[in-house]
Amino acid sequence: QVQLVESGGGLVQAGGSLRLSCAVSGDIFSVNPMGWYRQVPGKQRELVARFTSGGDTNYADSVKGRFTVSRDNAKNTLYLQMNSLKPEDTAVYYCVSAATPEAPFGFWGQGTQVTVSS
Repeated sequence: QVQLVESGGGLVQAGGSLRLSCAVSGDIFSVNPMGWYRQVPGKQRELVARFTSGGDTNYADSVKGRFTVSRDNAKNTLYLQMNSLKPEDTAVYYCVSAATPEAPFGFWGQGTQVTVSS
């Protein structure tokens, strides 16, 4: 069984930074896709950043140049460094992972709230 536990959310002023962490436990390999989604109430979930099975990174246009996804395989931890935060980045952020390199994201964390004040 895979478990994803996010941490690092909170309240920050616009222009500030936060780093989210996702501790991964269970039968997950470093080649499996992992990433971050976010959701605002009443809106569709948005894929913010991800590692593909090939190790490439993809970002939503809205966060390019401001957010960086990284992973420490030795610590089984995924990170999302968020800089130059904007009020529109306010959302619940979810860590996600896939069971195999070819599978869709099937494992989700409980989410962590990020609130950016103007």
